[in-house]
Amino acid sequence: MIDNFLSNFQDGVYHVMNIKAYDHILFLIVLAVPYVFKDWKRILLLVTIFTLGHCISLGLTTYDVINVNARLIEFLIPLTILVVALFNVFTAGKKSHGTKVGLLFFATLFFGLIHGLGFVGTFEKMISSSENKILALLEIGLGIEVGQLVMVFIVIFLGFLCQTIFRFSKRDWVMVISAIVVGFVLPMLIHNNVFN
Repeated sequence: MIDNFLSNFQDGVYHVMNIKAYDHILFLIVLAVPYVFKDWKRILLLVTIFTLGHCISLGLTTYDVINVNARLIEFLIPLTILVVALFNVFTAGKKSHGTKVGLLFFATLFFGLIHGLGFVGTFEKMISSSENKILALLEIGLGIEVGQLVMVFIVIFLGFLCQTIFRFSKRDWVMVISAIVVGFVLPMLIHNNVFN
């Protein structure tokens, strides 16, 4: 039982930290880059909502409640990253995102649903031999959550270093990192064959 938990947990962490599937990392970068350590409650809530979206998608597809067009999802995932990156670029240096649960949280949940749909094929292979699919989903979801928190910590820590040691302004940090992510995402969108 503990072996299954560890295996599923590691699969969840690997899903996030896998450099070959860097779309997840790019999304976490643009999600976290506007925040600093004092915003930890807000970023924890955002990450958890994103994980929840993942798990809902995986649960719905596992029990055949919904079916997805993989090509469409492969297009929508970089599109979600682009939307958040551009949001950062246009709001960098402006008033804080506030403390209320608002559009950003609902958008994060929706984007989590989309990113979860991109993980369906791999997830189904992982749990194919599992007796309790819900338990496996929760174990993988916990791994995803921990992996995402590690990534977000790295982003916020790098932001802290650049803003304190190298004297980047917060606005410049957010704009530069978000613009770099846009540079990574545009080719993913351009070369996608969803409309072919």
